Amino acid sequence: MKAKTVLPAVAMTAVSMVLTLAVIVMWLGAVMPWPVALVVGLGIDGGWLATLAYERRLAAQGDHSTPVTAVGWGFGLIAASVLVAHALTAGGSAAWLAVAWLPVAAKALWLVHGLWERTALTATALDAIRGIRQEARDEAAVARARLRAEAATEETRLEAVTDAGARVARVTATTAKTLADAWSTLERARAGEDTGRALTSVTTRVTPDVTPRWELPVWGPVEAMTALEGPALTDEVLDALVDEIRTSRTPPLSYREMAARFRTAGHSASEVRLRAAWKRVA
Repeated sequence: MKAKTVLPAVAMTAVSMVLTLAVIVMWLGAVMPWPVALVVGLGIDGGWLATLAYERRLAAQGDHSTPVTAVGWGFGLIAASVLVAHALTAGGSAAWLAVAWLPVAAKALWLVHGLWERTALTATALDAIRGIRQEARDEAAVARARLRAEAATEETRLEAVTDAGARVARVTATTAKTLADAWSTLERARAGEDTGRALTSVTTRVTPDVTPRWELPVWGPVEAMTALEGPALTDEVLDALVDEIRTSRTPPLSYREMAARFRTAGHSASEVRLRAAWKRVA
């Protein structure tokens, strides 16, 4: 991974140094001896290379020096200025201007490489980061699947409840219609003159000037009667009560009449015990 940033920077630096040296020798060689021009070119390239080497040493130690960086950028700008000046004074200026940016580009590539080194991570750290991100993606996928499943379950439950409610509503409507029809039939029977007289005569005794009106049955909630609570009767007390009620009239009462009067009086006993007491006293 390191070679992906350092190799372009090294190649660009080498090309820019060679180009700078060649331009200085060709440009200044016409007005001064070429060895002097060569020394000038090597001085510019050597200063740039020395500052670059010192910057790399500081970067390897985790340090940074602003003056050294400023000097390095100064040498790079000098090299670029020389190339631009040569392009403006020599023939084919467009072609020379096209390569005048190489020193500055090389310096920028070393800056990018330094930034990469300061942010580079080891393979272990990268593996840990990949694992964390994969775990987060897995958890998010599981959460989305759980939410979708819960939504589908809730939708199914709502549909079932809605269908059940619709069935209950239909049954209730049918029952209400049936009861309404029956109620209308009873009302018509009650309102009819002949039918009302016939029902009245069979439900209660007809006496002169007193004919109780036959009433419709109650259609509505019915309150349940509370059971009578009290201590259970012993066999002796039960026998005495049964015998007293039985012989209260002459001739003695039958079992059904005795049982009706027994319960009307507020006494409580099971049918089995009451019949056994009747057998004992009768």
